Amino acid sequence: MNRRQFFLSALSLLLCCSLSAQDKPLTAATKLPGHPRILLLSWEEMPLKRAIAADKTWSGVHQVILAECDRIVATAPVERIQIGRRLLDKSREALRRIFFLSYAWRMTRQETYRDRAEKELLAVSAFSDWNPSHFLDVAEMTLGVAIGYDWLYADLPETSRAKIREAILKKGIEPSLDPVNNSWLKASHNWNQVCNAGMAYGALAIYEDQPELARTVLNRAIETIVRPMDDYAPDGAYPEGYSYWGYGTSFNVLFISALDKAFGQDFGLAQRPGFLKTAGYMTNMTGPTGASFNYADAGTNPELQPALFWFASKTHDPSLVWVERGRLLRGATAVNTKDRLLPALMLWGAGVRMNTIPAPASTIWTGRGRNPVALMRTSWTDPNAIFVGIKGGSPSSNHAHMDAGSFVMEADGVRWAMDFGMQDYNSLESKGVDLWNRKQNSQRWEVYRYSNRVHNTLTVNDSLQRVDGFASITGSSRKPSFLSATVNLNELYKGSLTSATRGVAIVDQRYVVVRDEITTAAAPARVRWTMLTGTDVKLLGKNRAELTKAGKKLIVEVPEPAGITLQTWPTSPPHDYDAPNPGTTLLGFELTMPASSASALTVLLVPENAADQPKTPVSALRAWPSQP
Repeated sequence: MNRRQFFLSALSLLLCCSLSAQDKPLTAATKLPGHPRILLLSWEEMPLKRAIAADKTWSGVHQVILAECDRIVATAPVERIQIGRRLLDKSREALRRIFFLSYAWRMTRQETYRDRAEKELLAVSAFSDWNPSHFLDVAEMTLGVAIGYDWLYADLPETSRAKIREAILKKGIEPSLDPVNNSWLKASHNWNQVCNAGMAYGALAIYEDQPELARTVLNRAIETIVRPMDDYAPDGAYPEGYSYWGYGTSFNVLFISALDKAFGQDFGLAQRPGFLKTAGYMTNMTGPTGASFNYADAGTNPELQPALFWFASKTHDPSLVWVERGRLLRGATAVNTKDRLLPALMLWGAGVRMNTIPAPASTIWTGRGRNPVALMRTSWTDPNAIFVGIKGGSPSSNHAHMDAGSFVMEADGVRWAMDFGMQDYNSLESKGVDLWNRKQNSQRWEVYRYSNRVHNTLTVNDSLQRVDGFASITGSSRKPSFLSATVNLNELYKGSLTSATRGVAIVDQRYVVVRDEITTAAAPARVRWTMLTGTDVKLLGKNRAELTKAGKKLIVEVPEPAGITLQTWPTSPPHDYDAPNPGTTLLGFELTMPASSASALTVLLVPENAADQPKTPVSALRAWPSQP
């Protein structure tokens, strides 16, 4: 036994002893079922098969999974090929294959699926390690291997079980006991959720062989996963945005669901403040075009969210899967076979009848918290509905951009005001970019897509927003004729402006108003208002522009301040490490404000069918509704 192995064994024993007190969630008296015990118990297979047979939607998803398994069968197992500092894509592919194949085996008992799953399990178990220096890689690999080990347990030869079990222990769980690898235990973001879920699955899989260590790991997860869960309070807004909700929250749900199945309870985790409300956040984050409000490090291609079916069941609110219903009915499953968690959709959703899912009742959703947002629309059923999302928050949040005050807007089936979203991390890290330093003058803010200069917000004196600033949502209105939200941006422009407030509203269900009220500090300030668009832009005089796309039109008009001139800027990035941005344009205007002066900036975004109709005069923001 080398020094490292001795250290880990000693630490494991110490933890097991120190955490064995009776006040821990799990004790030696805790019972759990035999294999399979993770997510889908043995007696639950038949009800799932009946649900699949009774509904063409779920039968269709099931068949898509089986067809993908048939393709996987013909492929070679995943190899240990690391890209930069990550093995993550290989861990995710292994998880996908094992989850799919194990599901197919349990549903069909076709030996081809079992044999291919065993082959994948043995291949990754033979890796030298699962890359503990980037522990997400270990977590996802452990979770996938644990599902395969548990679901195939009775049908694997003991020689295979022994190799897989050893890998879960030595390459999964034991590295998580080393402080060099487990800083995520203190994190309040997705790493905590994903890594705790992965280690918990490993512990559940080998529980009978390592009972004390397994309880240690499970108790540790129950006690520390509350850190990121606290950030859902009070309303469910997820600080890291759309894509990381799909990551962190999905693994959080995987963890809670596994506890429920194994122990008959989740130890109060689902009832943490704001957690069950977060499904409302995710549902409302998708506009009528099917695109998400992709602020921060979010991707541009929304996917099915199986976890929303778990939330709908927990809250008895089927409207939470209205958006997912639309994706399923449009056949989105067929293009989501790369989603490694797709079989969970069957576990949490099968049995839900598509024709019984109602549209959400409210057309506006607001969420306070570390990264507050407001999301509003004129309809849930009209594909041409107007949709607006606006955010507050801070660049200091994990995965944040300098986008406080930024908004997106849709109408007539077109996204007119857009966000670039994230850039691939390895494309930046491989060129030496210090991407994860979020200090005020860090290189992160030199990445073109990350600064306020290319978001739909304000830039003052060509300067960055303040990293230590925070923008709160100060008011909102649910009145159908004036859906609105206001955001206090004062702290983001501290030193240049003494006050800055932005309001957005959908007026009379016909058009959108964006209004800024700003006051300068003791020096003049150059203020730039920008909106990023992926449409064709034609300037119509000084204060009007026409945007066109897919045969549709939107008029952008600036009634105040008087004398401004709309202009466009290219989106060609300045660095060789920046991603290209073809087909996009920045539209906006600039004005120079005297010292200690106040001004209102009012911009109308008017769909073509409302262009010739009279507009309601825009009130000062102090007259807008103030319900937080």
